[in-house]
Amino acid sequence: MKEYSAFDILGPVMIGPSSSHTAGAARLGKIAGIIAGGKDNIDEVKFILHGSFAKTYRGHGTDKALVAGILGMNPWDEMLRNSMEMAEKLNLKISFVAGDLGDVHPNTVKFIIHKKDKSIMEITGSSIGGGSIKIIEINNQNMDFSGDYPTLIVYHKDIPGMISKISTMLYDNNINIAFLKVYRSIKGSSASMIFETDNIIPEWLIDAVKKIENVRDVIFIKPIMESE
Repeated sequence: MKEYSAFDILGPVMIGPSSSHTAGAARLGKIAGIIAGGKDNIDEVKFILHGSFAKTYRGHGTDKALVAGILGMNPWDEMLRNSMEMAEKLNLKISFVAGDLGDVHPNTVKFIIHKKDKSIMEITGSSIGGGSIKIIEINNQNMDFSGDYPTLIVYHKDIPGMISKISTMLYDNNINIAFLKVYRSIKGSSASMIFETDNIIPEWLIDAVKKIENVRDVIFIKPIMESE
């Protein structure tokens, strides 16, 4: 028999009428903002809305929730309803368009984020119900993580030994790996790993991972409930 948590029964603490369209959307926005380096590093965000997100985003407050997340707000933040005005004050350009993102969950959004350093990040995620989410793509690289665990994303050169080096470093510092996923875009060129862990990874250890030879970039995402 399946066990249910209070979260499953009562739903998430949130502002807005729908866990999928508001709480999930805010979580997606917040994780996308973290991946892009935070609101202070962002000039413009274009939200491509798929399926039911595209059809009902204004009525359900999905637009406000997505922007609130980009600004770093949690789903339960009472200021969420004022996120559009706050973005305008910060000179953050935002736009919403409907689009077909393919064979994905109907509550899916693609963030096209223009950063202050002139680089562009593309992040796609789905709100899958009850406030739960999945990030499914970053910069055209397939991904699959929920944001429910401390998450370490490592981009690196595709060579032997990289998984062992980082896994050993986490083990040596008593960091338990709950899930590990490996993706490769081009054999022998570039790859990425996603470590979802049971422990928050300290900043000094993240810095140590960044210094490993052939590591190209590292992103760490705290669970939304523990982020500030």
